[in-house]
Amino acid sequence: MITPCIRSHFSKQAGMEVYLKKEFLQYTGSFKERGARYALLSLSADKRQKGVIAASAGNHAQALSFHGKSLKIPVTVVMPIIAPIMKIQCCRQYGANVIVKGNDMAEAKKIALKMGKDEGYTYINGYDNPHVLAGQGTMGLEIVEQVKDLDAVILPVGGGSMIAGVGLAIKTLAPRCKLIGVESEMCPGFTNALKEGKPTYTKSNPTLADGLAVPVVGYNSFATASSLVDKMVVVKEEWIAIAILRLVEMEKCVVEGAGATALAALLSGHLDDFKGKKIVLVCSGGNIDTTILGRCLERGLAADGRLIKFAVTVSDRPGGMSDLCHLLSSLGVSIKDMIHERNWIKSDIFSVELTCVGETRDLEHANEVKNALKENFPNCTFVDFPNPEPGAGEVFELSKR
Repeated sequence: MITPCIRSHFSKQAGMEVYLKKEFLQYTGSFKERGARYALLSLSADKRQKGVIAASAGNHAQALSFHGKSLKIPVTVVMPIIAPIMKIQCCRQYGANVIVKGNDMAEAKKIALKMGKDEGYTYINGYDNPHVLAGQGTMGLEIVEQVKDLDAVILPVGGGSMIAGVGLAIKTLAPRCKLIGVESEMCPGFTNALKEGKPTYTKSNPTLADGLAVPVVGYNSFATASSLVDKMVVVKEEWIAIAILRLVEMEKCVVEGAGATALAALLSGHLDDFKGKKIVLVCSGGNIDTTILGRCLERGLAADGRLIKFAVTVSDRPGGMSDLCHLLSSLGVSIKDMIHERNWIKSDIFSVELTCVGETRDLEHANEVKNALKENFPNCTFVDFPNPEPGAGEVFELSKR
């Protein structure tokens, strides 16, 4: 399906023309449909009848399951235990044989390859199959048609199929356009591969961008994309959480962590050299568990300085808590949560320690509240704001092309 590429509300804030390529509007919620369908259509009649197998944390599995059903091709998917519950359930609803096994993508892939060999299934690699790469390239064709005189395309990178397929299409049709990949600091596999000059194992740590947590990037993807990429940006998890929050608030878009990494690169200041220019941010997927979305929004609010957490000791006599509440009310703070602690405190027996979470307007307001509380309550301690500094993360510049 052709997805829209719309001018974003972030344009004014960023000082550049920002467009969002909304791949999360695909039927199964991600760009993976492009490559999955093209790979399935490329199978011979015998292989279609026997069926296919794949290892995936979710989006590729969903895409194969959905299009396999529509094309009447049996699909088996092996999903690691870290795969989001929602994605597992969707694959089952699409009629696929779902096997949840393996601690990460590397283990799931080994299981899928062995099972494919034993059962005679065709293994379709979601980030290294040549037909998958070709299918992803259709997004690049759309972007060039939808946004004229484009200066840069910023897209998430996991196994590498998207940056390979999209990058080849864009660099062929618009050679002056810059190609920038973005990864989470928890699994910068493609950045490490570029440094080493070949795909190399990168430990995958828990990340909001679970769809990008691929320990070894695809060999075909790397061979195709390594000469096309102009820059790789590695962003901190806090910026991904803030990006998810911003997309919900400003664009009314619900995306998963992987789908928010391109915006995370913009918000963290890594794209400031494109001021006054025209860029496209690829929002690659929207398949996020509802429970995880809630956590991401809370994490984003905390990183944004809009949630404040502190512990304060007040008198346990009548009026002690009232003084605290009056101060917070006068400062415009909404109390979200409060826990009393009387037993494990070192002050006098007539005191109580309160652990509070409050809602503030922004980081400046949060600092104002912090100073006022310290002035009025000497025994007040704060949980530091998880707000990352602009520019936090890593940038790997390739030679000028």
